[in-house]
Amino acid sequence: SIGILVDDAIVVVENIHRHMALGGRSLRQAIPEAVSEVGGPTILATLTVIAALLPMAFVSGLMGPYMRPIPINASAGMLLSLAVALVVTPWLALRLLRHHRQGAAHDAGHPRVEDGDDQPGNAQGAAHDTAAQHAAAPRGSRLLGFFQRLMSPFLDGERATRRRRLLFATMGVLVLAAVGLVVVKAVILKMLPFDNKSEFQVVVDMPEGTTLETTNALLGRLAQVVAKVPEVKAYQGYAGTASPITFNGLVRQYYLRSGPIEGDLQVELVGKDERSRQSHAIARAVRPALQKIAKTYGASLKVVEVPPGPPVLAPIVAEVYGPNYGTVRKIATGLEKDFKANKDIVDVDTSVEANSPRDVVVVDRERAARLGLSQATIARALHTALSGDDATYLMDGHARYAVPVRLRLSAADQASLSQLLALRVRSDNGALVPLSEVVKVRKANWEKAIYHKDLLPYAYVTGDDAGAADSPLYGMFSLVGKLDHATVSGHHLGQYFIHQPPDTAHYAVKWDGEWQITYETFRDMGLAYSVGLLLIYLLVVGQFRSYVVPLIIMAPIPLTVIGVMPGHALLGAQYTATSMIGMIALAGIIVRNSILLIDFINHALTAGRPLRDAVIDAAAVRAKPILLTGVAAMLGGFFILDDPIFQGLAVSLIFGVLVSTVLTLLVIPLLYYAYLHRQGEHPRLPGAVIEEETT
Repeated sequence: SIGILVDDAIVVVENIHRHMALGGRSLRQAIPEAVSEVGGPTILATLTVIAALLPMAFVSGLMGPYMRPIPINASAGMLLSLAVALVVTPWLALRLLRHHRQGAAHDAGHPRVEDGDDQPGNAQGAAHDTAAQHAAAPRGSRLLGFFQRLMSPFLDGERATRRRRLLFATMGVLVLAAVGLVVVKAVILKMLPFDNKSEFQVVVDMPEGTTLETTNALLGRLAQVVAKVPEVKAYQGYAGTASPITFNGLVRQYYLRSGPIEGDLQVELVGKDERSRQSHAIARAVRPALQKIAKTYGASLKVVEVPPGPPVLAPIVAEVYGPNYGTVRKIATGLEKDFKANKDIVDVDTSVEANSPRDVVVVDRERAARLGLSQATIARALHTALSGDDATYLMDGHARYAVPVRLRLSAADQASLSQLLALRVRSDNGALVPLSEVVKVRKANWEKAIYHKDLLPYAYVTGDDAGAADSPLYGMFSLVGKLDHATVSGHHLGQYFIHQPPDTAHYAVKWDGEWQITYETFRDMGLAYSVGLLLIYLLVVGQFRSYVVPLIIMAPIPLTVIGVMPGHALLGAQYTATSMIGMIALAGIIVRNSILLIDFINHALTAGRPLRDAVIDAAAVRAKPILLTGVAAMLGGFFILDDPIFQGLAVSLIFGVLVSTVLTLLVIPLLYYAYLHRQGEHPRLPGAVIEEETT
């Protein structure tokens, strides 16, 4: 917003400079008239920028806290800059430009007027004589000659109307072509690009039944690969326990990872100024080698980066719902295969647990009763053998508390079912009975977890996109297209994108992950954009007292697309939420330019200038402040162009302002000319009623 904040001051100072260049009056006389001439349009233009930005403060969801500071701070800054431009800037101009401007006017041959000579009679006499002069471009100026050559084909001759229509049609085609860059994937859509963080995480899920030692061995091999990366500063592994909790881990529930089959490897990178690659590029580069090692262990491996925005369970999430949970698990397993079949999707995992065998010891109650054994006695014996019991306590004279003596089988005997069943248990009559005489062992699987979301049972499959697009949206929609024409585990799945299925009567998949955040954010920002456009329209209607002129003023807003989308394609930048913020800000910036042009045309027509000359003069006179404000906004964007998060905002501002500013200087005067030309030789100007009543 640095460039936008100086726009008001630029317009005021440039108009003071223009009035002094016309000569015939002192700086003290010129400043009030110059500020008064652009004061109304400047106030209106500032309010339009605020109207475009402020609705973004009401974006809901997790992205709300990320977005809210931008519109609030920018709006407050715009109000302060307006006050400075209307109060402080004229005073500074009077203090700093007095001697410079008087000398320049004298050297140019204009009559020199001292500040002390501004008598009321002189000012009133000069006002009528110079009104038309102030509403016209200086004769012989380069800008005037340029715009005369540029606009004459669209204003003069029998084919002028046809040329104007062809120009407007060309603008429409260019807008459609710019939007088409998204369709052909020349511009990639993404919620937020990955930031250049100083860490990433490797999450490992081993097959069911894997020992803690095996999990730790895999982490050791992964650490060897990570250690060879030159940008890695340190790493730390966690086998069978959770790593320190983070915001991302809180959402993904990594703090609950505590089984022997689960492991984490946290990797710390050197500082940003000590490496050329960003953290995302490093994570992508190291993933294939890590996946190759994990595959030899049959493990599921995910390279997890710190998200730039609100964290989600995974970039791509497919939630499966249905009437039978066993079938839901089968469908989720089938979806997992479809995920893995897509070469661009990586880090595939599922909530469906693999079968984990176990031995179930079943007590033969009748036989145990005949032998004088209770179930509690048998269970207590098994517990002592496997988990252990404190048989006694030992006071060694050194420990503060008694040291328990734990009684249990050795690890080798615990792993042997025959050794376990050979244990003898004393019956009620004192006889020792082997456990094998009163129990039977049957094979079974451990019970699997049943997941619920909003009271509906479901299973899910997760993944990430690491293809050329590097955006989860494209990986997700490639699967969406496949599911439209195929079945999964013999079932055709209904697909939901915004909400869960209303019930579980039919098998369906609901797409979640980054898509959900993207949809909610762009939905809210689209609504904010619409509200901003409506507020801009109402503000301009109130100023010009016309319902058509605001539409002409807002006509260049779509032209920003001609610069924004090709700009993203040219720099290879993704179109993100920050790019959308830039698009919204551009609406207010471009409307500012249109207001300055149309307000000048109205002043020129009121002063008696012909419509054709007024249109050309408006472009020639207002070109300098419009171009200066555009350059200021573009320079402000260059400061954040290399920031991974706000690059989209910078690209939108730089290319959007560049293209739309140039086109506005041509399109707006011609549109307004066509509108007034239809009304005949004496068009009724917007706001004329107010002027007549005031007169």
